[in-house]
Amino acid sequence: MKKTVLTGLIMCGMVFGSVAQTRTPAAASGQSDPKAKAVLDNVSKKFKSLKSVIANFILKIEGANNSVSDSKKGSVYVKGPKYKVVMGEQEIISDNQTSWTYVKDVNEVTISNVDHSNNSMTPAKIFTNFYDKDFLYRLTGESTEKGKVLQNIELTPTDKSKTFFKVLVDVDKKTQTLARMKVFEKNGNKYTYEISNFTPNGAVSDATFTFDPSKYPGVEVVDLR
Repeated sequence: MKKTVLTGLIMCGMVFGSVAQTRTPAAASGQSDPKAKAVLDNVSKKFKSLKSVIANFILKIEGANNSVSDSKKGSVYVKGPKYKVVMGEQEIISDNQTSWTYVKDVNEVTISNVDHSNNSMTPAKIFTNFYDKDFLYRLTGESTEKGKVLQNIELTPTDKSKTFFKVLVDVDKKTQTLARMKVFEKNGNKYTYEISNFTPNGAVSDATFTFDPSKYPGVEVVDLR
């Protein structure tokens, strides 16, 4: 479970493949919904226009039969390709060249080079990379929660060998930002990522995206570079 929590946002990004496409995908089962594409295009356009993003989120993990296995609060800081994820006693930091994964309870940091291939994933893709040639998507309707109108989109992978079979995305219609994402795995597990607070263009220094060992006395360093 600890590893699942640590990589929660990265896993979320992995759901959506590698490189965002602007064309509508097609599969034997049909065409994607142009209305859903328009919503996702707006989310991507809005995020790309921002200099930085600070967001608080809740990761809820449900086992089969709707049993709640875990729930964690966290924060994510994004500035261009740089990011920092903080969840409980764990941190994932990247300056787009080097990445650091720190686990507080064992006071250990793992250092590795950033993978710049098309298959690499970053938290920024949670906000932008919802759709590519490997998915079909459709707008299923709108719902209202806490005074907000949410546009509901269902995505299904065209590759049926993937471990998940469906992803539900809720977009805040007014702000054109991601509100919630729920991933359904074939084994019955469900992962819900809910954005509880979204701050566009927040003050984020470049120092946020590097790991300073002097601030972690006695830290054990595992360098995989």
